[in-house]
Amino acid sequence: VQLQASGGGLVQAGGSLRLSCAYSGPGTIFSVNVMGWYRQAPGKQRELVARIITGGNTNYADSVKGRFTISRDNAKNTVYLQMNSLKPEDTGVYYCNANFWGGVARGDYWGQGTLVTVSS
Repeated sequence: VQLQASGGGLVQAGGSLRLSCAYSGPGTIFSVNVMGWYRQAPGKQRELVARIITGGNTNYADSVKGRFTISRDNAKNTVYLQMNSLKPEDTGVYYCNANFWGGVARGDYWGQGTLVTVSS
């Protein structure tokens, strides 16, 4: 399994960014049970930002609800994180995660991370 994250950058508070995570591995992205975005701010632990589960259900951290949207394009094997109304506290390295509940690929896989910096 390989995950290639992109789309990070420097943006002013109130701005928007869209992160992309390209998946390659067993089957298609549709076969991944949970695709998620995590972030790690300087000096803090990695935290879940948003995830999309088989069937299409989504979960968001309280801090990003109403501002961020996670989506999945099965044809492109890509997961997106649309981030609007960005705040300085959204700054961090964003990691893409793929989780398989079973099968030969069972477990967690991580992308390399993409840096998001929100200036005030």
